[in-house]
Amino acid sequence: MNNKIKPIALYLPQFHPIPENDEWWGKGFTEWTNVTKAKPLFRGHWQPRLPTDFGFYDLRVPEVRQVQAQLAKEYGIYGFCYWHYWFAGKRILERPFEEVVKSGKPDFPFCLAWANQSWKGTWHGLSNNETLIEQTYPGEKDYEEHFYSLLDAFRDPRYIEVEGKKLFFIFRPTELKDSKSFIGCWQKLANREGLKGMHIVAMHMPSDFEAGKFGYDAFLQRWRALDIKKEIINKNIFHRFLSFANNYTKNMPSIISYKKYTNDFLNKTTTEIEYPLISCNWDNTPRSGVDGWLFNEFSMEHFEKVCYKAFELTKNKKESEQIVIIKSWNEWAEGNYMEPDHKFGLAYLKTFKKALDHYNSEK
Repeated sequence: MNNKIKPIALYLPQFHPIPENDEWWGKGFTEWTNVTKAKPLFRGHWQPRLPTDFGFYDLRVPEVRQVQAQLAKEYGIYGFCYWHYWFAGKRILERPFEEVVKSGKPDFPFCLAWANQSWKGTWHGLSNNETLIEQTYPGEKDYEEHFYSLLDAFRDPRYIEVEGKKLFFIFRPTELKDSKSFIGCWQKLANREGLKGMHIVAMHMPSDFEAGKFGYDAFLQRWRALDIKKEIINKNIFHRFLSFANNYTKNMPSIISYKKYTNDFLNKTTTEIEYPLISCNWDNTPRSGVDGWLFNEFSMEHFEKVCYKAFELTKNKKESEQIVIIKSWNEWAEGNYMEPDHKFGLAYLKTFKKALDHYNSEK
């Protein structure tokens, strides 16, 4: 069996209270707050989406992190990519990952993705676009402080590498004021500290973005679902599409066909390194209400096709570049997660493993 593919699942740490969220949203706020208060917005709308096997866990508990990694590994996931938050020297939601590094557990590969964007109130249903915490880029001194805050993680033997270089994602490359300066600084610091370098990947970007021109080593496959959403809104057809809902009104979230997303899952021709992106589902209405959007026509058969297509996109790459990103392991308030839920149980994981085994058997 071919085990070269490295499926890496994005991992959200917002499942424990922090002072900032207590101040903004009320005492004890976590991701579960939005998940559990979610309600259907039209007939047939599946909400709330609730966990089963792990329950409403708290990521400050090491046993939770351990069983998550065990389950992920059992079903063919290579590692977790933890979302990382840095605001000009201020870190948020860092505790779970810091404890993973310091404790050495779980023994499961990891890397980091910097969610370099300002936090806005509209993400959680506020009527205004209030900035809760602003993302700024003060310059090289801040770049150095940022790097050294993560050096222990980079030196950890579990940290995922590409050609010996530390894999690191930047969520909003176009918002980083001077990508070349930032990346150049980190490459210099990595060499100074005896590392072989950084392998930095651009994530959420325009379709015409050329990652290499801005110093990136690779980029993440553009999420086709966003293009479909724009097509629906621009053509003003999503209202007609929603006619199946008996209580339909125009004050509805946007709805995208997962079947169409599956059929349109294609790779563009590029000379740059591109990592495929698998979306297991989506519904961010627990956070955004009618301003959110969701997939319909989801099925495990379609999900299996998406997984298989993503694996196929790795076949002509170097072994260290055979990386596939899963969106996500536990983004419950966005409806994209691999963890067991009340409707599908372990089906996401079983279907993913089925597609991976199928692909490997044909190699």
